[in-house]
Amino acid sequence: MKPIPCNPNASEEVRSVLNYFHEIQGNGIITGQHTQTLAQDELNYIHQVTGKSPALCGFELLGYSPNINYEDSGEDCLLEVSENQDTLQKAWEWTQEKRGLLTFTWHWFSPLGGRDKSFYTEHTDYNVRKAIVEGTQEHKALLSDMDHMADILREFRDKRIPILWRPFHESEGTWFWWGSQGPAIAKELYRIMYNRYTNYHALNNLIWVWNSPLAEGYVGDDVVDIISRDMYPPAHQHTDLREEYEELVRVTQTPKFAAIGEIGPIPSVKSLSTSRIPWLWFMTWSQDFGKTEKFTTNEELRSAYHSDYAITLDKLPKLY
Repeated sequence: MKPIPCNPNASEEVRSVLNYFHEIQGNGIITGQHTQTLAQDELNYIHQVTGKSPALCGFELLGYSPNINYEDSGEDCLLEVSENQDTLQKAWEWTQEKRGLLTFTWHWFSPLGGRDKSFYTEHTDYNVRKAIVEGTQEHKALLSDMDHMADILREFRDKRIPILWRPFHESEGTWFWWGSQGPAIAKELYRIMYNRYTNYHALNNLIWVWNSPLAEGYVGDDVVDIISRDMYPPAHQHTDLREEYEELVRVTQTPKFAAIGEIGPIPSVKSLSTSRIPWLWFMTWSQDFGKTEKFTTNEELRSAYHSDYAITLDKLPKLY
């Protein structure tokens, strides 16, 4: 039975990707890597070590947030923003030339007020409880930022490129402003965005990825295609993450695809090839996680990327 997208008007490309996920579920895992600079050192590192490329590439949208307080930000913040500028150019290259799978992470600078890295709760007094109430300044700022990002995503829709869209990530925690008032508020924010992007902007190229293992914070099956969670095990700990999978799938009554949104040390592809825990993909985080041996040795990386169970870019069929 073919999977049904949560958006009834989902594009053919979305349906193609979901059908492919249905085929590979429990038969392979998609290799993924996050990048957030033009250099994309992580991709170069993987290719240098393994001779292969991941099938999925993640890109960071933090530098495209419309409310960055340049006047009251530290050097680290300004460097991160500047290094992230123009990375959409790489996302276009990835999809147009490589035809790889695409996912975005948005460390969203606070829509109203804030200083420095204001996607962190500690750097903003943005009232998230007011943000979910129509007519408030906080709500207007929320929609304004959403519309700004929708303009970016629309270009991908017009080119018929499907996007694994993972907004309000790690909402089980309070470290980001969208999770600062608990999972119930984060759930409302997600539903506001889903309605805005689906019914107002008609971004029918989005595959909706929920990112939290909390059952009490689950947003609802009607607005989710894939459930996911972020995990950072100790360095050089590689397992099939069975317990974490079983905890995640309990958030929903209806069976959903499950993915590893972010990870430090890669999962054990060898173990997964035996246990067949049906993680759809993993996405290694950037910097030291993705371009050094501090968390995953080169031997482990080579073994994973050359496993018959691993889906690398060269094994990915044309999906769009």
